[in-house]
Amino acid sequence: MDKQKINPEEVWRSTKGALQLQMTRANYDEWIKDTQLLSAEDNAFIIGVPNFYVRDWLQDRLHPLLKRTVEGIIGHSVALNYTVYKKNSPEIAMENREIPPLLVTDRGRESKLPQSIDLNPRYTFSRFIVGSGNRMAHAAALAVSERPGYTYNPLFLHGGVGLGKTHLLQAVGHEATKRGYKVLYVSSETFTNDLVNAIRAQSTERFRERYRSVDVLLIDDIQFIAGKETTQEEFFHTFNTLYSANKQICITSDRHPREMDRLQERLVSRFQGGILTDIRPPDYETRLAILRDRSRDVPTNIPDEVLELMAEKVATNIRELEGAFNRLIAHALLVHEPITIQLAAGIWQDITPSSTPIVDPAQIISTVANHFNLLESDLTGPSRSRQIVRARHIAMFLLREETSLSLPQIGRMLGGRDHTTVIHGYDKIKKALIVDSILQHQVMRVQQTLQQNATPIYG
Repeated sequence: MDKQKINPEEVWRSTKGALQLQMTRANYDEWIKDTQLLSAEDNAFIIGVPNFYVRDWLQDRLHPLLKRTVEGIIGHSVALNYTVYKKNSPEIAMENREIPPLLVTDRGRESKLPQSIDLNPRYTFSRFIVGSGNRMAHAAALAVSERPGYTYNPLFLHGGVGLGKTHLLQAVGHEATKRGYKVLYVSSETFTNDLVNAIRAQSTERFRERYRSVDVLLIDDIQFIAGKETTQEEFFHTFNTLYSANKQICITSDRHPREMDRLQERLVSRFQGGILTDIRPPDYETRLAILRDRSRDVPTNIPDEVLELMAEKVATNIRELEGAFNRLIAHALLVHEPITIQLAAGIWQDITPSSTPIVDPAQIISTVANHFNLLESDLTGPSRSRQIVRARHIAMFLLREETSLSLPQIGRMLGGRDHTTVIHGYDKIKKALIVDSILQHQVMRVQQTLQQNATPIYG
């Protein structure tokens, strides 16, 4: 979009319209409705807010969403700053405003956070689209929410970025809260920070009371505690306390516990003691179902051919799919145009370069070797150790799937092996991928790394 033709006030109106589609009405009215664009200079927007509380909330909680939405509309990076502006009442003081009960904090001591303060209202089971890649994870999460502490404890969900792990985790929290259970949802980073602050303030007993007095503990992105010995020690004891009391523990991670470097073996063992299931990227049918579900919230008609185009083009993860959807809606609101296949195609060209990524065969070998902490010479050499053979077979599989090399060419790249060896390795991985969730995740992570480093060929 041409920056010179953009009216900043129109951009902010469109931003607020797009945010209405992404947030509940209560949250929108509380945090966004009364904001105003005060100035826009040198790619910096100054957003006026009614009081200091809203300013802090936007800065601390909603800034990434606002920034992403604005940049999606105008097509380039922009800085957002928030300031309290004077409107009607010149001095809007914190003490004169009733703070919503769910957000009360006490700065003199540890905050008594409510059960579901950080649960996204959209992340419920009713809004989760079930497909072939997440069916098992959905069923397990639903079962846990109905009988916390007794069915599948702990529940461990793992998979790549933007595939719905957090959605399912918070859906468990919503359902358990409705059933009267005391729920706490935090990221592993928050758990670590809370522990560090408690140690500094000599308030570890309050920390333990906070985390060990709940009925359902939801921990997001547990992989970040790997290598943090004190955090792992504390989490180990928290886990044991809750588990022994038949309290539910639900955990997400971007990888299988066995793939986490520097994670204590006793934690790996406990994570694998309940049910461990992965979430794979959504297939075309699931992506289309997600877009159709999102289109129910939009006060405008979106032709099926537009949804089909988007479902075909955005195949990486759900987060990018919803981001592309939001940008299309925001753009249509900004330019006051009906949503057509031509408009969607134009938006798609803005989102992705007109290029085809090509994977270098040598890059596949080096990426596989790095993922398994091996040397490239291990894959091309004569070693028959179990770990090396497994990695070599994965390289064979990816070389055949991701490149146009012939079987003899693949064999030559891997140390002069003949084509029958390549066929054997390829078939072995292809069959194992159907039932082996650890292998599925290993191959997916290697493919994600290859896609990130692929060389674009521009046409």
